[in-house]
Amino acid sequence: MQPKIWQSKTLILLIAGILAIFVGRTLLVKGYNAPLLSDILMGLIALGSLGVCVTGFRHLRPGDWLAAAALGALVGVEMRFATLFSPYPFFGVMRDNTGQAFVRGSLTFIATLGGLVIMRQGGPVQLAAANGDWRKSAHDALFGLAVGLPLAALNVVALQMTAGHGILWQNPFAALLDALQPGVVEEVIYRFGAWGLLWLMLRRSLPQQAASVAGLLALLVHNYAHLDALLAEAPLVALGMGLVMGIVWGLPPFFLARRRSLEAAMAFHWIQDAARFLVGF
Repeated sequence: MQPKIWQSKTLILLIAGILAIFVGRTLLVKGYNAPLLSDILMGLIALGSLGVCVTGFRHLRPGDWLAAAALGALVGVEMRFATLFSPYPFFGVMRDNTGQAFVRGSLTFIATLGGLVIMRQGGPVQLAAANGDWRKSAHDALFGLAVGLPLAALNVVALQMTAGHGILWQNPFAALLDALQPGVVEEVIYRFGAWGLLWLMLRRSLPQQAASVAGLLALLVHNYAHLDALLAEAPLVALGMGLVMGIVWGLPPFFLARRRSLEAAMAFHWIQDAARFLVGF
């Protein structure tokens, strides 16, 4: 008999912990200069991934180290020369491109390694390139682009309606390259690292549902991490907006990552940001 989802004490504790982070930070920011939600969450995911690497490094294959190093180097080098993508200072400290390149490259390397340790233990998301399946990696990326292109156009229309200005064309080469930052980093950290860590914690109490439940939790964490300012100012609006974003732009990479590979989700995410960078948003 399958355990009921709501009977899992581990799931209840996980949800309580996630809510504590979001509510605690939202309350704290009213009187203090609190770190961004995304910084807190990425730091925690990186620590969890590091712990998984320390305890489970024997699961890694030589190619896994190369894959993690390649993604970390790609992110770091591109961030060093980024012109259209400018993240907030990490914990208010790393402000210039060089510092951000080190932080984002390191986070990507650690989260990729952690995700690969979990993948080698039957985790919910596969990185096809790490298995040496380059054909599948390319096919999945193309599929992710095809799924993402219509929604990227929809995103541009929505941004024109809400941002208060029209299209401001940018350097297409810079737009394509800088879109790797959110497209790779966020998918690796949330879709590979966080999803895998949550799956590890849930797989004993929810052996059949762990992959889906963990993926949905990672999706919600990822979506609402973008809305920390709005959560503090207008929480009900933020909750509604996050739900819409989760359905329209969160579910597609969830299914792409689960049914295809991480490459499909990264390609989907990349085209969203490439399109908005290209037109000045």
